[in-house]
Amino acid sequence: MSKFFGNLHAVLVVGLLAAIALMWCVAGNAQLASGILHWLHLFFGVMWIGLLYYFNFVQTPTMPKVPAELKGGVTKYIAPSALFFFRWGAAFTVLTGFGIAWQAGYLHTAMSLMDPNTRMIGIGMWLALIMAFNVWFLIWPAQKKVLGLVEADDAAKAAAATRGLIFSRLNVLLSLPMFYAMINSNIANY
Repeated sequence: MSKFFGNLHAVLVVGLLAAIALMWCVAGNAQLASGILHWLHLFFGVMWIGLLYYFNFVQTPTMPKVPAELKGGVTKYIAPSALFFFRWGAAFTVLTGFGIAWQAGYLHTAMSLMDPNTRMIGIGMWLALIMAFNVWFLIWPAQKKVLGLVEADDAAKAAAATRGLIFSRLNVLLSLPMFYAMINSNIANY
C-alpha cells in the first residue's frame, strides 16, 4: 500500500481512471469527452490557483523567517519545482477552458463579451488570460532571476523580486473576481 501511495504518478492515473469511470457510469458515453475536459480544467485550475495561493500565503511570507542555511532548500529545489507546475497549470487551465467553450459553442460570444448570456464567463476567461500572461511573461522571468536560474546581479534580482511579487499579488487580486465570474456564469442554457 505504501509503495502505491509513494508513487504520485500511479495515484494520479488511478484517480483519473476512477473519475472517468464515475463520469461514464453517471453520464454514459454521450457526455464522457465533455466530462473529461471539465475534470481536466478543474484539475489544472486547482493546481494553478493552489500554487498561486501557496506562494502568496505560505512561501513568500515565510521566507524571511527561514534561517539562511535552509533557504537554499526552498530556492534550489521547492520553488523551481512548484513554479514548473504553476506555469503549466496556468497553461492547461486556459487551454482546457477554451476547449470547453469551443465544444459548447460559446467561445466566440464569450470572448467578445457581446452576448449577455455568455458575458460573465467571458469576463472570467479574460481575467484568466491576463493571469496566465502574468505567470508566463512577468512572474516566471522574474523568478528565474530571483532563484539564480539565469544570470542577474543583485540589483536586477531585487527588481525582479519586486516585479514578481507585484504581479503575483495582482493574480491573487484577479483570482477573486475570476472565480466569481466562473461560478456565476449563466451558460447552462446556452
